[in-house]
Amino acid sequence: MPHLFNPAAPPPAARSAGRMPPKFRGIAALLLPLALLAACGPLPQPFRGNPGGAARRLAAPPAYRIAVPPPSAALLPDVASTDFAMAITEALEGAEVPVVAGAPAPLDWRLDVTADQDGRGVTPAYSVVDADGKVLGQARGAPVPVREWSEARTETLHRVAARDAELVTALLTRGEAARRAAETVPFNGSGGPPRVRFTGVQGAPGDGNQSLALRMRDFLSTKGLVVQDGADGAAFSLAGKVTLAPAPNGKQRVEIQWLVRRRDGHDLGQALQLNEVPTGSLNGLWGDVAYVVTQEASAAVRDIIANAGGLGEEAARRPAPPPAPEAPAEAGAPAR
Repeated sequence: MPHLFNPAAPPPAARSAGRMPPKFRGIAALLLPLALLAACGPLPQPFRGNPGGAARRLAAPPAYRIAVPPPSAALLPDVASTDFAMAITEALEGAEVPVVAGAPAPLDWRLDVTADQDGRGVTPAYSVVDADGKVLGQARGAPVPVREWSEARTETLHRVAARDAELVTALLTRGEAARRAAETVPFNGSGGPPRVRFTGVQGAPGDGNQSLALRMRDFLSTKGLVVQDGADGAAFSLAGKVTLAPAPNGKQRVEIQWLVRRRDGHDLGQALQLNEVPTGSLNGLWGDVAYVVTQEASAAVRDIIANAGGLGEEAARRPAPPPAPEAPAEAGAPAR
């Protein structure tokens, strides 16, 4: 069930007439309505408060998820490349590996598949790459007759995928062991402030992508979260997206979406800001508009992570946000 939030009023510095003319105050007010969409609704919780000694271990999500995009360098036509990626995904699912076919999410690992021809055989090769692009391990399968590979029949691709799934699983096991030896990234906040990989904002007109991203970083840093560009050490990821569409009466529909994911690829929830503004009113500098929008959205992002246990129970019960970042000096001025 979505929960609607009544936005808090911005601090005096952000709402003074000298800093935000009526034009910008109106636009900012229109963008404030915020919906927080959680991944699931309320359910009975008979074990809450008395989960048992093994609960923490059993509730821990997988430490990674691996994405398998269609290989572009596997000597296969496009359709067969997609089929091979799906076959590998199914084989890894059978081995109980957290896997998804297609492009990786911000914190996903990636399986790169290539192939080279040597004599009468084509040899597939596999590389496990983490979210920052670091190769965690590589392995080569057994050669496949050139004729079989070039025909790219479904049964051949599934046979090779099933055969090589053990190789890939071994790579993942070694990569995960190395990661655990190098770092500890708990989901429950017990290892310090949660780290969030923020991949920025896309789709906004004017300087919206830059201004929204900069202000979101500022606000999240005041809410007990460590924001970073890379995936190393991050337990959560955040991505912003702005969508515009024509609306009647000289207006345009603006939707701002903030999607929060966990390291294992699970969608924790999204904060949505949706309304209509005068057409073209956001084509320039966002300034105070970005300030007010991200002030509200950052609180929702923090709530999503807290509801997932990312801040620890005590922090989730007693949120005490520090002072908000300073508002822009002039209306419409680019955020610094």
